[in-house]
Amino acid sequence: MPDPLLSVERLTTIFDAGSRSVVAANEVSFHIQRGETLGLVGESGSGKSVTAFSIIRLVQPPGRIAGGRVMFQGRDLVSLPEDEIRKVRGAGIGFIFQEPMAALNPVMRVGHHIAEALRVHGLAARASARARAIDLLRAVRIVDAERRVDDYPHQLSGGMRQRVMIAIALACRPPLVIADEPTTALDVTVQAQILDLLRDMKQEFGISLLLITHDLGVIAETADRVAIMYAGRIVEQGPVREIFRHPAHPYTRGLLESIPGGAAGSRLKAIDGAVPNLASLPPGCSFGPRCARHMPQCDRAFPDVTHVGTAHTVRCFLHSVTHRGGTEAAASDGEPRPAGPGA
Repeated sequence: MPDPLLSVERLTTIFDAGSRSVVAANEVSFHIQRGETLGLVGESGSGKSVTAFSIIRLVQPPGRIAGGRVMFQGRDLVSLPEDEIRKVRGAGIGFIFQEPMAALNPVMRVGHHIAEALRVHGLAARASARARAIDLLRAVRIVDAERRVDDYPHQLSGGMRQRVMIAIALACRPPLVIADEPTTALDVTVQAQILDLLRDMKQEFGISLLLITHDLGVIAETADRVAIMYAGRIVEQGPVREIFRHPAHPYTRGLLESIPGGAAGSRLKAIDGAVPNLASLPPGCSFGPRCARHMPQCDRAFPDVTHVGTAHTVRCFLHSVTHRGGTEAAASDGEPRPAGPGA
């Protein structure tokens, strides 16, 4: 396998809260190959956005990166000086923020937002930046781009503002784009349009994509691989098709079973309980109190990574060689299968 474009290795981000520290991202590890889309999935509060902001070093105090590496194009972003990481943001890694109205300056025309990204990285002079901004607005399918380039954010619809955010993220043609919940607060039709646009832009610009969402339907349509996050940790990751067909972690199974689409009139299945407070996590496996297959060892330690298929890993004692005597627990179809080698 070629060297990944992005390799996140045991990334840990902590928020200092008085006399105690809250671990929001706990030894998070994943990689993204060139041209690949990785989906990062989890309930609200699981640490997805903190992980994304940590990658580009935008975590604000009292948050801080406490450990790990973020290797991008041969450099560790965690240890880069501030002036060097600024060159990476935008030119190396584009970012599509969750709330366009919060990310866009309300007194700055949308064309100026795009032009600023180009000028900061020395990719366009002031005279040509406006023309480039119009071209980018056309690329993200904003109708009448020549007029809209002079609009303010409040003059655009939610879907158009998100398209502007995509244009800004793509302005410098970065090899990687991080999209943090890009379809939040949009209606279903506009969501589909934005996802189609992201897929087309990925092909046209040849970018890799880290797509953060809580919607497994979005992942099924868009991603090549998926990482499932719970209470600050990655609990399962692998190819989308493999995980959808053979989910190994009880949390992943619960998420898939909660997707609407069953028989008419049937009740939706839900995962009992709620995501724990990161400041007071239960001992051992964080999902233990909500898990229908809870075992005594789940209260004693957090499970190590176990391989359960080709490029498919899980952190669950149901699949641990040590705790299962060399065989895995029953898979989603109820049949046991041999355990893969431990990580």
